[in-house]
Amino acid sequence: MTSPDPVPLSPRGVDVATIRAADHAARHWTSSAAGPLAPGSEAHKRAVCAMFHDTFNPYKPSVIDWPKLDAATLARIVALPIWDIAVQTEGKARLRMAAYARTIADPLMRETIARNGWEENRHKEVLSKMVAAYDIPLAAEPDYVEPRDPEWAYLVTGYSECIDSFFAFGLFAMADRSGIFPPELIDTFEPVMQEECRHILLFANWLAWHRRTMPAWRRPWFELRVAAVWVFLGWERIGLAKSMDGDGKQVAQDNNFTVNGTRAVADVELSVPELMALCLSENDRRFSGYDRRLLRPTTMPSLVRLGLGALRLTRQLLRPRRARAAVAA
Repeated sequence: MTSPDPVPLSPRGVDVATIRAADHAARHWTSSAAGPLAPGSEAHKRAVCAMFHDTFNPYKPSVIDWPKLDAATLARIVALPIWDIAVQTEGKARLRMAAYARTIADPLMRETIARNGWEENRHKEVLSKMVAAYDIPLAAEPDYVEPRDPEWAYLVTGYSECIDSFFAFGLFAMADRSGIFPPELIDTFEPVMQEECRHILLFANWLAWHRRTMPAWRRPWFELRVAAVWVFLGWERIGLAKSMDGDGKQVAQDNNFTVNGTRAVADVELSVPELMALCLSENDRRFSGYDRRLLRPTTMPSLVRLGLGALRLTRQLLRPRRARAAVAA
């Protein structure tokens, strides 16, 4: 897919009003359609695709004015163990989405998924420009090969983005609030973070549309595939997955960075419950500007809310026991 007519948008050479208008448009959207948007309906499909088109942010990686960093900040950024996998993940996502888009019969949804792939490639460009600007060393990139099973590859990519984005929202907020990274760098990456929100919003609604429009006989096999994707991603994120680097050597990937990276992006200690609560609030904030009738990714928020609720209940049950033990002592 070719570029969706982007205009230069960066701190360099563009007035602040233009930047703010594009940023606002990328975060706020409501369909003009009346009534409910039943998943799988024609109105739902048109609304999802219109949302993705209308909220496009026209920034261009080639004109981003990367801020100068002091030695300590630069060292902290270079040391983050994410850049290899981040660049490679975006490269794979672009290819997988483009491959899956070609299998979609519906022309409107096909164009929308292809646009998503184009934006993934733009993310890769942003990361590539950043690592070049700050001389961050990267391993040689592997060859990007089109998937033999486009649907499986798209499911893996979509669900993976739902998991990673949920935690990334919280970590990004920590980096902003702690002041450990300069505001200029935070502002530069902010459109990319919001774009990830749009991507998983599209995925959640595509998933509902796909389920409702596929033949009934395909549904059981599809649900088995979805379950297998979750098993695969769970295996990957507990650190058991390995990958091959550009020289063909097997290397471990830090797939748990989104959970373990709090010390790298903040100078304050944050407990796991506090981090999860922050991820929830940031997740809700980033989705708040989009039409409420569109579906949101629910698995990670639901699991985290369940976990936090269980933790609070456990603490309430243990509190009387601890009080009795203190009195007895």
